[in-house]
Amino acid sequence: MTIKKELLDILACPQCKEDLRLNASEDGLICDRCKLLYHIKDDIPVMLIDEAEKIGS
Repeated sequence: MTIKKELLDILACPQCKEDLRLNASEDGLICDRCKLLYHIKDDIPVMLIDEAEKIGS
């Protein structure tokens, strides 16, 4: 099960408040501004900055 579009539309990065997008494998949410990946576990986004994974450069 993937995250519902309605939920994705209201979620924002907890660090910068920008929009998030699903990653290609649909198991995480990406903030392009902060370069952070917030994982989705058991269909629930983990929106904790300390648990986010740094991506890119």
